[in-house]
Amino acid sequence: MVDVSDRDLLTIGAFAARARLSAKALRLYDRLGLLSPAHVDEATGYRYYRAGQVERARLVAMLRQLDMPLARIAEVVSAGDGPAAAELLSAYWADVEARVAGQRTLAEYLRGRLSGRSSEMYQRFAVETVDVPGQVVISETRHVLAGELPAWIGASLGRLESAARECGGITAAPFVVYHSEVSMESDGPAEACVPVADEAAARAWVERHGRTRGTKVRVDPARRLAYTRITKAQVAHPQIMAAFEAVEEWIAREGLEQAGPCREVYFADWDAAGAEDPVCDVAFPVS
Repeated sequence: MVDVSDRDLLTIGAFAARARLSAKALRLYDRLGLLSPAHVDEATGYRYYRAGQVERARLVAMLRQLDMPLARIAEVVSAGDGPAAAELLSAYWADVEARVAGQRTLAEYLRGRLSGRSSEMYQRFAVETVDVPGQVVISETRHVLAGELPAWIGASLGRLESAARECGGITAAPFVVYHSEVSMESDGPAEACVPVADEAAARAWVERHGRTRGTKVRVDPARRLAYTRITKAQVAHPQIMAAFEAVEEWIAREGLEQAGPCREVYFADWDAAGAEDPVCDVAFPVS
């Protein structure tokens, strides 16, 4: 039973003034489950707060100023003061910085396209060629739209890398082949591939486990690739299209021909990489 005469209890108006928030904001926080009153009078509906709740109220307000989703705010305030809450905030802000870096890249791409400076924009990408030997790969193929692509790439490559460790190990960087356009309207298909050491073991693994996801083993032939290296921020769609277009423009300028579907080669630890770290080669087979 709460005694409303308790000097530690404050009316919603007094508490709002002390927390430098509005009563409307406090009622919202209560409705969202972020900050509940210490006592609500059953007869009048008046809300009372304890002075000790001021810091939590201010914390919620500041986290909302960071545009943090309500579910993540709940996680932070539930963790209390200390390293756990600080780590949750750091993880959220890393996501924000990655998103902003991607948006910055997209804005630069759109400015170049809208101003007719596409060729100038393409010159920012250094294009080279590399000869890749034939390799046995274990792969998954799926029809997928651009919005679903990042989650599918991460999940499928994770499954295939796990399988590859049972098939003699991973022999080269994983890659994704686009057999047809993947966009917000077109669904490919795309093929996630992980090179493996032991073809017989890979085929046996697929026979035991791979039927449900359309997993298969094939030999990817030796190829010459024209490629450009991009950062983690540049991988997001549609800004990655600038890199694809830059390689296509270079191939035409050099008098080469595309000799197969384009691909993305993921050579870095995605989770450990920062927004500006190189993680991926955008490549086209050429002849």
